Amino acid sequence: MFDPTIFDNLKVVLEGAIYDLDLDGEIIVTNRADLLDLATMSRRFSMQFQMQGAKQTYPVAEIIIFSSLRDFATEMIDGDEKRAGCVIEINFYTIIDNVEDHCQMIEKAFTDIWDRRPFINQEISFKYGRKKRLLNKTNLNFERKINENQIDDLKGIVEYSLESLAFLTENFDQ
Repeated sequence: MFDPTIFDNLKVVLEGAIYDLDLDGEIIVTNRADLLDLATMSRRFSMQFQMQGAKQTYPVAEIIIFSSLRDFATEMIDGDEKRAGCVIEINFYTIIDNVEDHCQMIEKAFTDIWDRRPFINQEISFKYGRKKRLLNKTNLNFERKINENQIDDLKGIVEYSLESLAFLTENFDQ
């Protein structure tokens, strides 16, 4: 019988937690991807969502779980579940118009919401000719792997993501 991998188990829990929020009417799931990269034999699962009632395409939250071939081999061949695991990252996308003030505002809010835990990186981009519409991508990276021992932490990650998205929607849903 098939024994699910760490990636599979984390994916099911994450997907269920996000779809529960969608069914409760708090969010709208806007995208879902479950990818296997045959060149690197890696797996990537992501879900994007917005707050229910958002007026625009942004802000959007995206939670990603990634597992490499090395992670799979460590788990399935070496049997070392302590070193095996997945990387989890969270991205938030929103439109801003004042880089200094808005980036600082987002950094402070996310630092408070996430209690200084993940590393926060922000990237700003714009389409040529539309410089007033700046896309802010805020990436939260825990810089460690998670496995089934942290499966209960996924609920907190989803809750903090929802709180972060609510902040962005309240302040940047134009």
